[in-house]
Amino acid sequence: MANWFKFSTDGFLSIILTAVGIYLALIILTRINGKRSFSKMSSFDFAMTVSIGSILATVIVSKSVSLQYGILGLVVIYGLQMLVASLRQWQPIQNLVDNKPTFLMKNGQLLKDNLKKCKVTESDVKAKLREANVIQLSEVKAVVFESTGDISVLHGSNDKAIDDWIIDF
Repeated sequence: MANWFKFSTDGFLSIILTAVGIYLALIILTRINGKRSFSKMSSFDFAMTVSIGSILATVIVSKSVSLQYGILGLVVIYGLQMLVASLRQWQPIQNLVDNKPTFLMKNGQLLKDNLKKCKVTESDVKAKLREANVIQLSEVKAVVFESTGDISVLHGSNDKAIDDWIIDF
């Protein structure tokens, strides 16, 4: 416990230099890889974001992982992300890394089995409906639990149907 409050100039400078170095590497790799680096399009994207955070934290505060190894770890994670992103054009790979959207509500009716399967409560759906400015259940065409974990509300006037392309899952 005494080590928690121990301060050394070398350790302080080491953390600052490592943080700056790994931050610069992160910026460069993100610019090379593009906006997809921090997207929430699939569970793989989420895993990549968590991996990057873990690498950054470990490299910055751990003496056992060098800056060079941290940068190598980032390069590998970004490389995997770019590879999987390009392989997702094939349906088997897409099925492997992407979750399927699920209807939670359709035509104003809650789908309780889907709520249970997705571990979403009626309160969660009500909150999303309010967030989407829905004031009548008759306006609700669909509530979708997206592959990213977000909940989307599709609503509009009764005379308009949802294009099939939008709900093609």
